[in-house]
Amino acid sequence: MALLLAVPAALHAALPPADAPDAARVVVVANASSRESRELAEYYTAARGIPAENIVDVPMPMGETISWPDFSAKVFNPLFAELAQRGWIEALPSQGLDQFGRRRSTILGHRISYLVVVRGVPLSIDENADWKPAKLPAGAAGSTAVNCAAVDSELALLVANGSPVIGVVANPVYHQRRTAGVLADSLVRVARLDGPTVSAVREMIDGALAAERNGLAGRAYVDIGGPNPQGDVWLNGVAGALSAAGFETDVERTGSTLPAAARFDAPSLYFGWYAGSINGPFAVPGFRFQPGAIAMHIHSFSAQSLRELTQFWCGPLIARGAAATLGNVHEPYLELTHRPDLFVEALLRGETFGAAAYYALPVLSWQAVALGDPLYRPFARSQEEQYAGRAQLPAEARGYVALRQARLALQRGAKGEALQPVRAAFRDSPTVGLGVSLAQLAREIEGPESAVRALGFLDMLPRFEPRDLGTVRAAALLLIECGAREKALGLYEKALVKPPALVEVPLLEEAIREALKAGQPTRAAKWQDRLAVLRPAPEPKK
Repeated sequence: MALLLAVPAALHAALPPADAPDAARVVVVANASSRESRELAEYYTAARGIPAENIVDVPMPMGETISWPDFSAKVFNPLFAELAQRGWIEALPSQGLDQFGRRRSTILGHRISYLVVVRGVPLSIDENADWKPAKLPAGAAGSTAVNCAAVDSELALLVANGSPVIGVVANPVYHQRRTAGVLADSLVRVARLDGPTVSAVREMIDGALAAERNGLAGRAYVDIGGPNPQGDVWLNGVAGALSAAGFETDVERTGSTLPAAARFDAPSLYFGWYAGSINGPFAVPGFRFQPGAIAMHIHSFSAQSLRELTQFWCGPLIARGAAATLGNVHEPYLELTHRPDLFVEALLRGETFGAAAYYALPVLSWQAVALGDPLYRPFARSQEEQYAGRAQLPAEARGYVALRQARLALQRGAKGEALQPVRAAFRDSPTVGLGVSLAQLAREIEGPESAVRALGFLDMLPRFEPRDLGTVRAAALLLIECGAREKALGLYEKALVKPPALVEVPLLEEAIREALKAGQPTRAAKWQDRLAVLRPAPEPKK
């Protein structure tokens, strides 16, 4: 079945020029077999100001996973034909099919800034055992001699001529600051708007736009201590970069993931590893990310499915309000997945999510997916601009913007500029998280007594919300460090009034230890009896 791919001149005239703004050159791909897919495509283009005619509908299978024959025949080939017919891709006439069923063409160039696939487009391609080579291709490693892959990673090669299916293809824009010209022409950068529900995907879009308009506000969390030293090096780099950018950054360095009782208020940035499914503070009832939050958990199968609310990572992160994340549909091997340190480096210098994701990704035709609006620039506004315009921000965001400004002032040695804006923000929006951060800042600048006074507001709260218990625990530990153990025990007492099950045991264990140190065995015994009910001692072996 031959198809002429040369493009009429009239179609070229209707297209945006190659140097047009990115939004005009975003192509949005929907599954024509799904009404929801088309509606999401329309929602995104309207929200972003992308021309409605940039939506491409292709009827595709409805499942998340697809076979190679179906991918070639029902996704790759019809999408390529439509893009060529509309002039997004310039190609010479078709020359039949390659051995994997993909249309053979000579590519002359393309005009696509980003190809955005929306929920409904298949996610991953199954391994085709019939294609397993008897002998490895030259230069291929045994671990990469597979053909299972992310759909998006194969679509990135729409403009490549005869790319291999077995193994990986080097990403030409990996770690490249300048990607115009030949490098940009050699691939199509693909991002995905997908998640467990349609409403979650809409929230991704809305959150990115809100954070881009207002500036990303909140705290950063980095969970280090995975199974490979190289990953820890990357995440240490992430922690250092975010801290240097002024974000109050908590770092977990044990071999475990973040515990459920960890402080996790106002999360706008999260990077960690290595668990199979979502756990810790993410599983605490009421947990939500800040608008526009960027979250990444390195795991081999973090994006195996995007329909789950608790299993794997990417789907659950999006369900809890993350606007952007990175993941893998099959085993990628650490050195072939997105590098979080390069990703953060690119974001902090003002790159879009899409550009940062490809800057950090070493290979294509592999397992990675980038989930989020590729045009999203979380740091489009400088910290100075964000702080100057903080009056226009939501009340909670104003507090964390002031906190970031204070941290940057401390880095400059300007202690006198640090406390006042945060105190003013706390008076304006007295949240538990901001109050505890204010106390930590007061301790650094004015000493322990100032920190204890700053935490006095917790005594006036009638109860603590489940989502605040990790932050209250951090306040109790701060009080202990400041020599106010009795006040800390009072916080434990209040925090242990109907806490979520995930948090109750670690809070009790900590409270018991501190009560014993304070010489209060009766109080400790009361909590010990409660702990024994929750965690009975094992029966002795017979």
